[in-house]
Amino acid sequence: MSQNLLQRLNKIHHKVDWLGLREVKEITRNYIARNGKIEKNTTNIDHGCMVEVLLNGHFAYCGAANMTDEALQKACDRATLLAQHTASWKTFPASLDHRPPSVGTYQTQTPFPLDKASPGEIMSLLINATIKMKVSDKIVNCIAHAMMIETEITLASSTGAHIHQQFSSLAPYLRATAQDGTEIQNRSVSPCHQGGLELLNQAELATEAERIGREAVELLTAEQCPTGVYDVILAPDQLYLQIHESIGHPLELDRILGDERNYAGWSFVQLSDFGHLQYGSSLLNIVFDPTVVGEYASYHFDDAGIPATREYLIKDGLLLRGIGGIDSQKRGNIPGVSSMRAQSWNRPPIDRMANINLEPGNSSFSEMIGSVERGIYMTTNTCWSIDDYRNKFQFGCEYAKLIENGKLTKTIKNPNYRGVTAPFWNNLKMVGDASTFEVWGNTYCGKGEPNQVIRVGHATPPCLFGNVDVFGGA
Repeated sequence: MSQNLLQRLNKIHHKVDWLGLREVKEITRNYIARNGKIEKNTTNIDHGCMVEVLLNGHFAYCGAANMTDEALQKACDRATLLAQHTASWKTFPASLDHRPPSVGTYQTQTPFPLDKASPGEIMSLLINATIKMKVSDKIVNCIAHAMMIETEITLASSTGAHIHQQFSSLAPYLRATAQDGTEIQNRSVSPCHQGGLELLNQAELATEAERIGREAVELLTAEQCPTGVYDVILAPDQLYLQIHESIGHPLELDRILGDERNYAGWSFVQLSDFGHLQYGSSLLNIVFDPTVVGEYASYHFDDAGIPATREYLIKDGLLLRGIGGIDSQKRGNIPGVSSMRAQSWNRPPIDRMANINLEPGNSSFSEMIGSVERGIYMTTNTCWSIDDYRNKFQFGCEYAKLIENGKLTKTIKNPNYRGVTAPFWNNLKMVGDASTFEVWGNTYCGKGEPNQVIRVGHATPPCLFGNVDVFGGA
């Protein structure tokens, strides 16, 4: 990385009101084992710089695929030209307030950096995990995948901003497929965290591999999920995606302002709803918190240089603020969060989720189960669908248990549920306590034109919902 980015910036000749550079270098390593053998071992390095200018109240961008002085100058000239031609059509006037001269650093905390193990050692762990999944001859396919990402981002601006952030993250993925005749069932697990090799613990990997192998076989002979209205307890590895799709995306301010309608839809939420809409029951507390150590999208500054702070999006069920960076906040005249993020150096930052967490409540897992006479416990997402307004949805899970008279009983397969966002969250009846709280994440959240795929974090306890429309079937 260019440690002297401010000096590089000062060499650029420009006639703009503000100039910013965002240099990004990312190394992605993918290791995949299948059925006891190596399938993939790749390394990808992406490095470049986004040049951003402010001219006549309008931002414009141009990327540079290398860090030579000539490339940066050409990108600045191109961005300036774009700003000159498009400023008269700007949606709102921007100013220097949109890009403060922030200074600071961030680095993922990890006792075991990702580069301290050889590819052979990592692959050996994954191969062993696929062997552990093979608990029965009915297991026909076993996959173990580790994605390791090291990212370094430096921001510098003509007004004195200088930010340097280093991220280290690991996303393991295990999947076991069982088959008996025409019946096929999958069990998987895919935690995502910031950290190092400590996240690839051999004993835990083997234990999880054996568990999902056993449960995949168990599902082959399980009864189909019943159809009807039930109480439903969602495990954290399912609930995080429910939060992502039916709280995170609907609260993105650029979506509410109309910027996403052409590509990924907009939102049932309107600007007038903030401070007024009862999004969920009084038990629902959602925070934007990029300060959580180890969560997948933790940082100290977003890609506009805004300091990251923990903020309530929903408090006691009431909608308070949106997921929108400084540009959308000023444009919509509404409070947001430090959430302008870009996929890499070749994309401008837009409103994105970071860590969107559901805060723990006061109920133990056994208390939640004990309160249900007729219900279903569901875990691990397998499919989902949600409409263009982020309102009507349905989700399918890999694995479920019936809850009968306050006890978990038999396993059922192909569980699905559907609902409408606000009524669903207003039927939230119990929230797991701190002992049930789990940190999860998503590596592939897509949004924007041109498309940007970004990493987000979600942490949540299990939760109990009443009056849920449940249905079975593959």
